Amino acid sequence: MNSNKKAAKIVGVLFLLAAVTAVIGLILYNPILKDSDYLIKGSEHANQVILGAVMELILVVSVIGTATTMFPILRKYNETIALWHVCFRFLEAIIITVGVISVLSLLTLSREFVALGSIDTSSFQASGTVLKAVHDWTFLLGPLFMLGINTMMYSYIFYKSKLVPRFLSILGMTGATLVFICALLVMFGVFPQISFWGAIFAIPVAANEMILAVWLLIKGFNESALASLSANMHKPN
Repeated sequence: MNSNKKAAKIVGVLFLLAAVTAVIGLILYNPILKDSDYLIKGSEHANQVILGAVMELILVVSVIGTATTMFPILRKYNETIALWHVCFRFLEAIIITVGVISVLSLLTLSREFVALGSIDTSSFQASGTVLKAVHDWTFLLGPLFMLGINTMMYSYIFYKSKLVPRFLSILGMTGATLVFICALLVMFGVFPQISFWGAIFAIPVAANEMILAVWLLIKGFNESALASLSANMHKPN
C-alpha cells in the first residue's frame, strides 16, 4: 500500500511539474520564436532562451517519469496497453527534445547573425524559418497529437479498473479525444494551434491533468481496485 501511495504522489507531482515547465518554457521562448526581429532578439535574450530550453528538458523528464511510474500500476489491468503507453510517452519526449534542439540551434544561428554583422540576411532568414518550422511541428505532434494518444490509454485503464473516480477517467478520455482532433485540425490548417479554438480544445485535457494530479497527491489510487487487480494478476490460468 505504501508503495502505491508513493507512486501516486510521484505521478501527481510530475503532472504538475510538466504543466508548469511547459508553460514557462513557451513564455521564455518568446524573443526567439515570436519576435519578428528574432535573429537579433534571440542573441540579446540568450540566457532567457536557454532557461526556456531547461524548462522543456524538465518537461521531458516529467513525461518519461509519469509513464515509468504508472507502468507497474497500469500493467495490473492490461500489460499491453501499459507498455504502449510507455512507448508513446517516450516518443512524445523524443519529439519535445527535437523541438528543444531546434530552438537552441536557432539561438546559435542568432548569435552567428549578430557576430557577422547581419551579412547575408536572406540566408540566415531562410535557415531561421526552417528551424522555427521544426519547432512548430514538434510543438504540434508532442503536446497535442501524442498527448491525445497517451491520455486516452491511461484514462481508459483508469475507467475500466476504477483506480480513480469515473468522472476523472471520463474527463481524461474526453480531453484526449478533443486534443487529438485539435491536432488534426491544426495539421490541416483549419485554425492555428495558438488560437481561441486551440485553447478551447485543450482545456479539458489540461483540466484532467491538473485535477488528476491533485487527486493523486491527496487521495492516491483506489486501494481496493488495486487489490482486486493484483488478485486477478496472480490467479492461476
